[in-house]
Amino acid sequence: MKGSIPDALQELIKKNHGGPGVWKQILKDAGLSPDFKIYAHRDVDDETVKKLINSTATVLKIPYEAAADAFGDHWMTEYAPQKYFAFFNRVDSAKEFLLQMGRVHEKITANIENARPPKFTYEQLDEKNMTMQYHSDRHMDRVFVGLVKAVGHYYKEDIKVLRLSQDKVKITFP
Repeated sequence: MKGSIPDALQELIKKNHGGPGVWKQILKDAGLSPDFKIYAHRDVDDETVKKLINSTATVLKIPYEAAADAFGDHWMTEYAPQKYFAFFNRVDSAKEFLLQMGRVHEKITANIENARPPKFTYEQLDEKNMTMQYHSDRHMDRVFVGLVKAVGHYYKEDIKVLRLSQDKVKITFP
């Protein structure tokens, strides 16, 4: 997995949840050295990233869903707009952004050997409602839900996200 994911998690913890000491606790809880280095441009083993998110929930004493939502919000409102600003400048709404997520992942990972970006399928239910399904062998569906919720926050839209199944959500736009 792209190292930007754990890099953003590390940034979130250091900025908003206790600083470097808490991050070292999370690393230790995940079975990693407290000196473990993360580089946004390098790959990080999928299982390591999952352990880091699980350890974040454990160390912060919050449910996994809350950790996934906090990560999604930080990714969408702070980290990604700085690192991938071109993708944010091209759209004006949460719906537009969500509909282009597949292309964004493909472009970001195009030059990464053995990249396996997630895929998304959509079904427009009516003018205000659509479903979005996440397809990935990584099974990071709860993080996907947190990210979808955060897209609305970034675009300052009160979208509602209802989890229909492990990998599918219904999104209601204002």
